[in-house]
Amino acid sequence: MAKHHYLVALGSNMRHPRHGSPRKVIAAALAALDNGKYEVMAASPVIESAPVGPSRRRYANGVAVVCSKREPDEMLHKLHKIEHKFGRRRMGQAWGSRVLDLDLVLWSGGPWAGGEGDESLILPHPAFRARDFVLGPARRIAGPWRDPLSGLTINQLHARLTKPRPAPR
Repeated sequence: MAKHHYLVALGSNMRHPRHGSPRKVIAAALAALDNGKYEVMAASPVIESAPVGPSRRRYANGVAVVCSKREPDEMLHKLHKIEHKFGRRRMGQAWGSRVLDLDLVLWSGGPWAGGEGDESLILPHPAFRARDFVLGPARRIAGPWRDPLSGLTINQLHARLTKPRPAPR
């Protein structure tokens, strides 16, 4: 069975009773991902970012390149199980505070769409091109990785996103 590479985004903006601060939650989540069936090939430095949506707490964010034999829908299910073990419950307010958020951003197999309900998945992640808290860390460990829809590398997508814009007159 072939191995696939995944770009996984990690985020936290709440303390965990055992692991501690959001930065430590990210470190513990990386350890949970690197468990034999899944191998963390590279992990970015953790950054702080402003929240998206109504949450007021700043996030700790990072990305990892993870290798697995699992197909994307199975990988998403595994990420949801890890989130659940960290105390995440997928009900209530979207964009709220959370102990751990794990998102599949890209995979080595190109575009993907599948699953149902909470397990539905679209790859590449539909919003990753507009998120500096994903592209910034990703360029550190996976800059040459190409978005299969635009053909642009993560480095190019990040440069476009962060390019200074002229002030309106």
